[in-house]
Order: sequence, then structure tokens, then C-alpha cells
Amino acid sequence: MAVVIKRIYENNSKEDGKRVLVDRIWPRGISKEQAALDDWVKEAAPSSELRKWFNHDKEKYELFAKKYKNELQSNNKSKEAYNELVNLAFCGKVTLLYASKNETYNHAVLLRDWINDDIRKKQTKREV
Repeated sequence: MAVVIKRIYENNSKEDGKRVLVDRIWPRGISKEQAALDDWVKEAAPSSELRKWFNHDKEKYELFAKKYKNELQSNNKSKEAYNELVNLAFCGKVTLLYASKNETYNHAVLLRDWINDDIRKKQTKREV
């Protein structure tokens, strides 16, 4: 049970587990066959407005993370999409796919970390 991230432009592999695209728009230059997706959960991505405001600016990253988490928690569709990802990851390995060129400052990094934290909390509760 682990969530990892990968650029959609990287080759897929058997070790990916479930491959889930978490971008709101389809990535350029990738066919559906190349993507080899198990799911596309676009509602888990930041809104277009937030994504455009952030523009992968590392100076805005902390504030972006707060605004993004607020979006996920305050929008019912986003909340359901996030919970779907947590449940999927609780059952096995999930690779979150994203298109951003910036591999450090993007929403998939945040999703991975938040989902892995939530899984650890669930596991701890089950062990108690």
C-alpha cells in the first residue's frame, strides 16, 4: 500500500500498480493507449484558477498547498475524488500521473504526501 508519483511521459511498468491521472486536462502528446490508465480522477486536481495562479512558482508553493487542500475539503466532488484515491491506495499500490515539467512543485507531490499520511492514520487505527 503505497502511493507514488510519475510523469505521464515516463514509460509505464508493472510496478506502477493502479495508474491514475490526476490532472484536470488531458496531457499533450499522449494517446490513451500510451497512458495505459486505470482511471482519470480529474476532480482531485486543483481548479483551473488555482493552477493558473500557482504556475509552479516555488515561492507560492506553501500558499498553494493550503489553498489546494481547502479546495479538496470544501468541494464535494473534489472531496469524493480524494477519498476515492485514498481508498484505492489503501488496497494496493497506486501511481499518480501528472504532466507538469516541474517534478518538485506540483499538486501530485501534495496528493501523494496527503494520501500516504491518511493511509498511515488508517493503518494505525486498525492496529489499535
